[in-house]
Amino acid sequence: MKLRTLPAPALALLSATLLTSCLPRPEAFDPNRQPQPSDFGPHNVATEWWYVSGYLPESGLAFHWAQFKVNYRGIPYHAGHLAVADLRADKLNLFENESQNTRYGFPPLRVEQGQWRLNQQPDGSFRLGAGPLNLTLKPLKGLVVHPPGYSGTPEVGRLYYQSITRLEASGTVALAGGETREVTGQVWLDHQWGDQQPGAQARWDWFGLHLSDGSDLMLYRVRNAAGQVVQVAGSRVDQAGVAREVPDVTMTPGRVYRSPSGREYVLGWTVSAPGLSLTLDAVRDEQELLTKNTSVAYWEGPVRGQGTLNDRPITAEGMGEFIGGTLTREEGGRFVPSGR
Repeated sequence: MKLRTLPAPALALLSATLLTSCLPRPEAFDPNRQPQPSDFGPHNVATEWWYVSGYLPESGLAFHWAQFKVNYRGIPYHAGHLAVADLRADKLNLFENESQNTRYGFPPLRVEQGQWRLNQQPDGSFRLGAGPLNLTLKPLKGLVVHPPGYSGTPEVGRLYYQSITRLEASGTVALAGGETREVTGQVWLDHQWGDQQPGAQARWDWFGLHLSDGSDLMLYRVRNAAGQVVQVAGSRVDQAGVAREVPDVTMTPGRVYRSPSGREYVLGWTVSAPGLSLTLDAVRDEQELLTKNTSVAYWEGPVRGQGTLNDRPITAEGMGEFIGGTLTREEGGRFVPSGR
């Protein structure tokens, strides 16, 4: 009878604690282990996520869907983010999913949180239904592991990293005002898992780009909590779907955007490597996401650029992600007591 007098949050915490007492300890990160396609998920680790992000200029849209599965102080926690930018109306909408009713599986891939679902179909395509999104995603390339197989360092934590870098998207997006817009274009699917704590422990500047020659470029610049760069990595997935390291890559910050929250994000970049020169910038500046269910502030939005690859002109379109830190309690942060 006493349990019935506890407030709902206390009962939920007690239930989760009792549940985790029966769960195995999270797997330790092994930098010598290379992920395989069969590692598409899920795993028993501290942090795991799946992303689908896309810049769809023909549809006047950009979107970012993310499913997070974390082990917070021994308690499993699940959170979902969905940001939809209507580039024609110059509006951004953020949706957060706090349901703890989740199901994960592979093969085939199944990532479900409440009514939000990314499910792999018998033909290898994916169905993504989340809030206003109703999409079919057809892979144009296979799964790849980005060299050296993970992002991060022992200092800030590490995450195994694999992607399907190019999928053909079709379907609809429901927008404010009752409009339902048809979707065409190409998107990017990411999967990462390991022992990193994004926002507090590690921050990064990331690009997933589709190049006009049919190849795809991933760029990753990892920073510690003090803002010091501890890793810069790049990989290019060629037209045949083979991923190779981009050696000696540099990401030089340029134009800075100061958001309404007071955080600063680099939105203009110069990228260089042997045979590669690229300038990148945001399509729309006001893309900061203050996500209360993970207490992470980040910029996620469409980017484009141009330059040369092996002395030939090239253009780039895709998404950028820049971590701005954590939310304070005053901003609605739940897991970080203070500071950014």
